[in-house]
Amino acid sequence: MKVLCKVENELRDEDNKGLVIMDLNIILLGPPGCGKGTQAKMLTEQYKIPQVSTGDILREALKKETAMGLKAKSYMDSGKLVPDEVVIGIIQDRLKQSDCQKGFILDGFPRTVVQAEALDKTLKDMGKKIEHSISIDVDDEELLGRLTGRRTCRSCGAMYHVLFNPSKKEGVCDACSGELYQRDDDKEETISNRLNIYKQQTAPLIDYYKKKDILRLVTGTGKIENIFKRIKDVLK
Repeated sequence: MKVLCKVENELRDEDNKGLVIMDLNIILLGPPGCGKGTQAKMLTEQYKIPQVSTGDILREALKKETAMGLKAKSYMDSGKLVPDEVVIGIIQDRLKQSDCQKGFILDGFPRTVVQAEALDKTLKDMGKKIEHSISIDVDDEELLGRLTGRRTCRSCGAMYHVLFNPSKKEGVCDACSGELYQRDDDKEETISNRLNIYKQQTAPLIDYYKKKDILRLVTGTGKIENIFKRIKDVLK
């Protein structure tokens, strides 16, 4: 039976044999399509701390056509990284919200060492720090297969996959009957570009957090539940 309870400023997870975790501040690293979003949602449900996803925040800005969303659109459509000054600002505001006070899961941020340094400064000013930087490892061939098969509902944003999680009716969302489409950033050319950018700009974060002795390496292939167990194991 799962029991999660607050003990003063601590979180106790009975599934982890009574392990007490102080301010569970986590970063999830890994290339596009490695499963960061899925694992972040499972961690949120397990530990009752929010997922902070730059992708979700930016897509919401795009949908509402805010100034930030329009500025970010050209970068996202071509598979390039959104400029640091845009991303850092929205993350800083998000971490100051009340639901992040007992911990958070950063999904998609930081993506560069510059962002990581800015995050460290922000957290230090808040009296916080990152306890775990979890890197999910998946090879390029599998990533391409995962990402090019993704389909998104235009109406509700539900995600499907033509092989792993197809809709009941091709091209139609099961939840709202909206049209399913392939996002520009899920096309093969864009994905290849994103993976190259990851290797050039984001992979150095592995060394950055390794030097801080908070890097946790996790294999991201296999069943989702097994990957989640590996992540929980490194948090013990």
